This record gives sequence, structure tokens and C-alpha cells, in this order.
Amino acid sequence: MEGVEHRTVKANGINIHVAEKGEGPIILFIHGFPQSWYSWRHQIHALASLGYRAVAPDLRGYGDSDAPSDVGSYTCLHVVGDLIGVLDAIGADKVFVVGHDWGAIIAWYLCLFRPDRVKALVNMSVAYFPRNPMHKPLEIYRHLYGDDFYVCRFQEPGQIEIEIAEVGTATALKSIFANRDPSPPCLPKGKAFQDVSGAPIVLPPWLPEEEVNCYVTKFEETGFTGGINYYRNFDRNWELTAPWTGSQIKVPTKFMVGDMDLTYHFAGAKEYIHSDEFNKNVPLLEEVVVMEGVGHFLHEEKADEINKHIHDFFQKF
Repeated sequence: MEGVEHRTVKANGINIHVAEKGEGPIILFIHGFPQSWYSWRHQIHALASLGYRAVAPDLRGYGDSDAPSDVGSYTCLHVVGDLIGVLDAIGADKVFVVGHDWGAIIAWYLCLFRPDRVKALVNMSVAYFPRNPMHKPLEIYRHLYGDDFYVCRFQEPGQIEIEIAEVGTATALKSIFANRDPSPPCLPKGKAFQDVSGAPIVLPPWLPEEEVNCYVTKFEETGFTGGINYYRNFDRNWELTAPWTGSQIKVPTKFMVGDMDLTYHFAGAKEYIHSDEFNKNVPLLEEVVVMEGVGHFLHEEKADEINKHIHDFFQKF
């Protein structure tokens, strides 16, 4: 991509690939599943042109970054440690942060553990839900959605990877990107990432074939295990973050979500996002933006609008 520089930095004992462009205050972009630094291509160019230095790493397990083999090496502490290592490696003290999906979860943890390194946060798709001291996440997911819920189906090492291999990387990725069903996704065994009608997958207009092929090519090289291992650490993260029970996110924050995003339709999510509870847990939450008719990958689907939201918010600081 034009003007984007790539390098590998040593962070937290592993190699992390970083894409960057521009000069000025640093914005750290944290991607989700199943993506990479490339998901921020629109934001990288736009924010660099507006006087920022856009920095977008491949998280551990993704793209050109290292992928440790141990499932337990993908906890929130490992990944936040990687990001602190990246900031140190590029000489950044305090940065703006933008996160989406798993990147949003990691961004919340970054702000929880190291608010001294974050100027302000724009987070997308996944709201901050404080740790429930009484129930582990998987226990809650199974109770609410059953064993076929995608997070539950991701738990057994190797199983969902076999099912992805059976349908093919391209089909699996396209089915995720093209999905417009906001109900909690379930993946029955033998039917994961498949349209029961047998109809061909139609890509959304915001993701042309050549762009989805960039994801397909990289995941065919790396496989999906690294990214799926994040889901396999939900309960481990719950155990490790016990000392932060009841803690607040004390960073200036703007939160955005599409009203067709599956995360917006999880049990109680919509009500929570629009309640005083969200504001109580994130006391410096300045704005919640719900984008009408927009799905999960809002930073790609509505790139120009998202770029403006990011720029307008960070300009305040």
C-alpha cells in the first residue's frame, strides 16, 4: 500500500510486525478477528493525511507477527505487554488508541492496566463490561447461547480449525465478512461457515474481491489458530484480572457500534450501552455513537464517517 512502511520490532520477547504512516501524534490501531493491520488501511491513509502517525501492528498470532504455540500465551496480559513493547520500541510515551472487536477488548485492557500510556480512546463494537466476580465468561456464554455459540465452539484446540480447512479459508472469511445477521452466531458441527441454502456468498460493496484476497492470502499462510487462541483465554483472562474487579476505565473515551452489529444484540448489551452503568464503568465516556444500518466491520463499511469521528474526537486533546 502506497506510503505505508513496514517493520518488525522486538516486543515482550517476540517479533511484532508494524505498519505505519505519517508524522505527528501517534494513533495506535488495534485490530480484531479475523483481520490484521490491513483492516485499518482506510484509517491509516486518512489520519496520516490529517497530521497523525498511524501505527497498526499485527497482534501476536496474526499476519507477520510471531505466533507462539502455547494456547496460554494469548492472554490479555501477554497482548497488552506486546503493545507496551511496541510503544517503547517506537519511542512513544503516550498515544491515542483505536480498537475494534478483539482489538477493542485489548484496548480496554490496555486502558485498565496502563492508563498512563493512553491519551484518549476510540473503541468500536465491543463495549467495556466489568469483570463478573461470580461467573466465568464461558459459563455465561453457554447458559445464554448454548454449546454451538461460536465462542464455545472455538474452545477445543484444533477442532474449529479442521472445520475451517474443510470449507476453505476464502469461504470461511467471506461468510464472516458478508454476515448481516445480528443474532448471536452459532456454528453447529459440520455446518460452520456454510449457507444451508447453498447460495454463493455475496461480498458487501465495501469489501471488493481484491481486498478480501489480502486477508485470504495471509490466513492461508498463517492459519487461524493464533487468532482463535484469544477466545480460548476468556476464562484465563477472568482469572488473571481478579485484582482489577470493580476497576473503572479512566481514559477519555468515544464508543461506536453499528446497529446491525452482532455484539450490539448480545443479551443485555444494547440496554447496558445506553445506561448509566456503562458511564459508571467508563466515567470519562464522552460519547456513544450508534450507526444506523451498519454491521460489525464499521471501520471498513463506513470508513469516511469513522475517520471523521476519530479525527474530531482526538482533536480535542
